[in-house]
Amino acid sequence: MSTSSTSLDQALALLRAGELVGIPTETVYGLAADAGNPEAIAKIFAAKGRPADHPVIVHIAGAEQLPDWATDIPAAAWQLAEAFWPGPLTLILPRKASTPLAVTGGQDSVGVRAPAHPLTHELLKQFRGGLAAPSANQFGHVSPTTAQHVRDEFDTATLQLVLDGGPCEVGVESTIVSLIGAPKLLRPGGVPREAIETLLGIELEHHQSASSAKIRASGLLDSHYSPRTPLLTGPLAVLRAEAVERSDAGQKVLLLSFAGTAPQGVSAAVLPDDPEQFARDIYATLRHYDRKGFAALLLESPPQTPAWLAVNDRLRRAAHQRL
Repeated sequence: MSTSSTSLDQALALLRAGELVGIPTETVYGLAADAGNPEAIAKIFAAKGRPADHPVIVHIAGAEQLPDWATDIPAAAWQLAEAFWPGPLTLILPRKASTPLAVTGGQDSVGVRAPAHPLTHELLKQFRGGLAAPSANQFGHVSPTTAQHVRDEFDTATLQLVLDGGPCEVGVESTIVSLIGAPKLLRPGGVPREAIETLLGIELEHHQSASSAKIRASGLLDSHYSPRTPLLTGPLAVLRAEAVERSDAGQKVLLLSFAGTAPQGVSAAVLPDDPEQFARDIYATLRHYDRKGFAALLLESPPQTPAWLAVNDRLRRAAHQRL
């Protein structure tokens, strides 16, 4: 990874001028704009085709900036920030009055995190404000984990600069914890649920939808992170039978499994059996095969264990059908 100081200076100039910049984080690449500038934030929503009531996360350099965006910050927030920031954890807190409603989707809550990627951390330190930065892709599509993925999504008229920070190390989005009322896990991600529960000494409520959580947050929609090719998930035996049926009907399909094998006449690809490697690879894998002309992608469901919680959450939302 090498990004010149000229690129960083260019990024700062664009952001201060109210323009968009693609930025790397340890989770996925973000489409960044000045979080204090509603007109700049509007450009994010227009570029992504994102609904205006869907909030975006404010990225900051560190916990010392929390009071710039949130109010009534509980002790648990400071504990979590000290333990996991910079890192893949987003905290939902009461919105400070000066925080633009464009960031919060009109809600009185705001999501804030301090990303760990060294390039973006330096950008944030020099910017001295917050950056609204949802994933740098069309709304609902597979998240980007390389700079090239971002360039594939947006033309240069929309996005003049993408800072190249190499492949993302985590590969799935941040864990989101709401600290409004009882602590709630809204989205599993790069920080394990168990680590948060151990630190706080409580069991987190887990809400998998905006309606049950009674709060809108990034990544809680039932359909999200999806390739354009139909994605089907389920047990391997069921997928193998589906693959044979579709192949016999003349469809070109791909079976992605931990074994990496498929019935005769069906294309095959192997999935890593380590949950961290799987998370790092899955979006790039889906993007790669989405361009190969398959009629369907059949992906073996991972184990339903705590280590696979974030991956299973993403696949549940990404799948067009679960068998």
